[in-house]
Amino acid sequence: MAHQNLSAAEAIAKLKEGNERYLTVSSNPGDVSPEIRKKTCDEGQTPYATIITCSDSRVIPEAVFSAGISELFTIRVAGNVMDNHQLGSVEYAADHLGTNLVVVLGHTHCGAVGAALSSDPDGFVKYITDEIKKAIGDEKDELKASCLNVERSVSIIKEKLNLTDESPLKVCGAIYHIDSGKVEFMD
Repeated sequence: MAHQNLSAAEAIAKLKEGNERYLTVSSNPGDVSPEIRKKTCDEGQTPYATIITCSDSRVIPEAVFSAGISELFTIRVAGNVMDNHQLGSVEYAADHLGTNLVVVLGHTHCGAVGAALSSDPDGFVKYITDEIKKAIGDEKDELKASCLNVERSVSIIKEKLNLTDESPLKVCGAIYHIDSGKVEFMD
């Protein structure tokens, strides 16, 4: 299937424009019509960006970026941490769907970051908080810790997928502000 993919720069501009629209609406303006469902069923998906974000129910990438069906390839995991499953999903989106931009989208008031800052959980949650603790070190400020956590995920993607400045796939970090809805791109 042929894709007409946006460059990383075009994709980031489209995300920023979508976020600006989101700041003033009360419902998602993205196309979720029966027509787009049929079209993407028959022809496949054509996302213009990959978004890795937290599982937090207040962070909805399609709404945050005013996107509809087939526009974003979204990977969600608590704390937006990276492991081989997430890396495989990023690789799939780039290699098979042609996305040229990956955004690691952290957010304010993140429960996973808060847990890493204030406790040492047991069970499977520990896998997530241990990854976040590697990112944040001794940082105690929640926003700064969220930013450090995003930066670590960005670095892991670049390193593990052997991305260089010349690679068509670009990776950047961003923080979603839960209170205002604004996405602040870190690069």
